[in-house]
Amino acid sequence: MSLSQFIQQLSSSPALWVTVILTLGVILVNGWTDAPNAIATCVTTRAMRPRMAIAMAAVFNFLGVFVMTLISPKVAETIYNMVDFGSNAHEALVALCAAMFAIVVWAVLAWAFGIPTSESHALIAGLTGSAIAMHGNLDGVNGSEWAKVLFGLVFSLAIGFFLGWAVAKLIQKICRRANYRKANSFFDKGQVVAAAGTAFMHGAQDGQKFMGVFLLGLALAQGDATGGAGIVPAWLMVLCSLVMALGTSVGGMKIIKSVGMDMVRLDKYQGFAADISATAGLLICSLTGMPVSTTHAKTAAIMGVGTAKRVRSVNWGVAKEMVLTWLLTFPGCGIIGFLMTKLFVFIF
Repeated sequence: MSLSQFIQQLSSSPALWVTVILTLGVILVNGWTDAPNAIATCVTTRAMRPRMAIAMAAVFNFLGVFVMTLISPKVAETIYNMVDFGSNAHEALVALCAAMFAIVVWAVLAWAFGIPTSESHALIAGLTGSAIAMHGNLDGVNGSEWAKVLFGLVFSLAIGFFLGWAVAKLIQKICRRANYRKANSFFDKGQVVAAAGTAFMHGAQDGQKFMGVFLLGLALAQGDATGGAGIVPAWLMVLCSLVMALGTSVGGMKIIKSVGMDMVRLDKYQGFAADISATAGLLICSLTGMPVSTTHAKTAAIMGVGTAKRVRSVNWGVAKEMVLTWLLTFPGCGIIGFLMTKLFVFIF
């Protein structure tokens, strides 16, 4: 769909207006809560200033969405096939709107307390809760696709922690006798590149998920209950990237502090190790079609890096608080999605 066609359809479809506003709202909240994780370490180690880091994140989010969608749309396909809202396109659109509303409510509550939450898992939980509400049982949930989510949850934590620990240990060994000032200068520059890679993979993961939902909403608004998959137009990539960047600039610093400072105090080489490890883990997950979160990958990598230096250097209280939030996301956002779907279907 071209931009002119989208504008024409928007002017004649109130349902599409609701879908667009709610989906962009979710992307905005994603900028608040998930996108800052990509640049948290390079800001807290002062490798980059916040404004420059936010601008870089926006650019590489866009590139991640564009390039990875061309290379492998497997993550989007997992989201497409995860739930079935039924054959009635109007009710399916209402259910999708309810799921988006549930995600916004849940994520704003988590953001208000300064705790990183996974918008990826909130999306999955909200969609699942809505599908259960539409069918009255689990018939609308694809178990094989859900298995990818659960495996990705464990894998992203394990690979992030292990790579963070291993890369930090390797750097410690290689740079044991290096000149401190020269090494710091190298990792200062290297961390910018590594953070750009993490931002790229955030776009590849979260951007692909939410733009897939956006396209599904467009298809449902046209009366196509089986729609969803398709070519992502360039104007949609730009729109979503700009909205995500706005969210990062509004609420990003609170999450940056929680991820990059409260959990563990990072040296420049540690920030570099965490970003490289998170990027590698996210790349593996994207190429294998596992929808995971930059929050999981990045925080696990930071914990691994901190543990490589000294176990006590990690603030495990902050980590425990984050894990508790993640564990609550699935049932919490799922229940909100279920209740909102029942309410929206009754009203509309």
